Amino acid sequence: MTSTSLLMLLAILAYLAVVVGIGVVLAKRNHTTEDFYLGGRKLGPFVTAMSAEASDMSSWLLMGLPGVAYVTGLADAAWTAIGLAIGTYVNWLIVARRLRHYTHECGNSTTLPLFFSNRYRDEKKILSVISAVLIIIFFVPYTASGFAACGKLFSSLFGWEYMPAMIISAIVIVAYTTLGGFWAASTSDFLQSIIMTIAIIVVFGFGINNVGSFGAVIDNAKSMAGYFSLVQIHDPATGSAAPYGALTIASMLAWGLGYFGMPHVLLRFMAIEDAKKLDLSRRVATVWVVISMAVAIFIGVIGNAMTKVGSIPVLEDSETIIITISDLISKHGVLAALVAGVILAGILAATMSTADSQLLAASSSASQNILKEVFVKGMDEKTGMLVARITVLVIAVIGMFIARDSNSSVFQIVSFAWAGFGASFGPLVLLALFWKRSNLQGALAGMLSGGIMVFVWKFLVRPMGGVLGIYELLPAFLVALAVNVAVSFATAAPSQEIQEEFERVSAMK
Repeated sequence: MTSTSLLMLLAILAYLAVVVGIGVVLAKRNHTTEDFYLGGRKLGPFVTAMSAEASDMSSWLLMGLPGVAYVTGLADAAWTAIGLAIGTYVNWLIVARRLRHYTHECGNSTTLPLFFSNRYRDEKKILSVISAVLIIIFFVPYTASGFAACGKLFSSLFGWEYMPAMIISAIVIVAYTTLGGFWAASTSDFLQSIIMTIAIIVVFGFGINNVGSFGAVIDNAKSMAGYFSLVQIHDPATGSAAPYGALTIASMLAWGLGYFGMPHVLLRFMAIEDAKKLDLSRRVATVWVVISMAVAIFIGVIGNAMTKVGSIPVLEDSETIIITISDLISKHGVLAALVAGVILAGILAATMSTADSQLLAASSSASQNILKEVFVKGMDEKTGMLVARITVLVIAVIGMFIARDSNSSVFQIVSFAWAGFGASFGPLVLLALFWKRSNLQGALAGMLSGGIMVFVWKFLVRPMGGVLGIYELLPAFLVALAVNVAVSFATAAPSQEIQEEFERVSAMK
């Protein structure tokens, strides 16, 4: 290993030591399962905002999004980012405060599945168990994509074998999550959002300087057919442009609908200490998301220009663009090598900030919503904490098994899981919070139809192409919404108790 590689590795190891240290320090705050999974509802506004967005962005921000822009230009990446920016703002604006009030009023619900059952007075916990199963189904591969991203990073940079690199990264994530729970995940996510920001700013500035100027980057983008367009997409195989129609734009904007059903984001809304501070959280979160996604997209565009001027080779795996640029930065001296290490730590941060939250959400579904609520109802808190930690370990092992394929695409895995959550839970969350007539039968039918439609559209309908080749989230979301409303109207209205609770929450400010 060269001295440059050693310096980068030391910077990364220092960062990993810090996040594990956070888990060790905050472990003593976990006295109950509510502390472990929701932080006792004591998060401050800045930690709430930045941990929510860091856990949301994942390795997709620093690997998937720049990778797409590097190959095909602005259209796919930009319309997706616009949809996510709108979804972020609207989610914070209309869902955050209402969900915080409702989950506290409704049996002090500590998980999303438990809120669903409490909201609809589902005594048999059918709604809770099925939603918990869906969380596990979609979150385990999502977590696996994070582990895979870590493995790719170390493998491509240091020449390590993919499997050992991926496993070591996963062990670090599991260590601080198992020790510190939600407190550790949220606090480390706050730190990771700062490191991610530093990483993309440094890469952005270095890349422009390397190409010569921002104008040179734009000129290169404009020289390729459809690359710098929002209504065309570049085909790198032929060098030609293909039209990017209104239906495709709508399906990319539909990424924003996913926010209404993301358990790891919604948990942050539930965990804030003072609901009145959510306005500040919303502003901080929205500004960070807009700026970070815009910079990430342009890193892909800059990377393409760097390839054209010969600074970096043509990438076989476009999702390694920031890793490749970091390697180039490291060759400019000792300080540059340390800076490159911080950038690579930023990629790890993006990955880890999502993986830890997903592990907690999936494990809470398995241990709380399935095991404790259905099979071992009298479980005490000490046993509950032990089960919670063991469940994190088991789910992590499954994720590592799935992540053994080094050729999997981060962008594709994330997009499918995002659609699954958005369609299964998005309409249900909105109707549970804002429609008094919504009932248990409608909630159950809508959730199942949304989840099933994601699979149907992805694997049966979308391959037909043409107008049917749109992102599966949009049709699945609309189907789930329509089914929930139709079944609710076709069955008995909610009880007076449920309606009165709805009115109390509606009156809260």
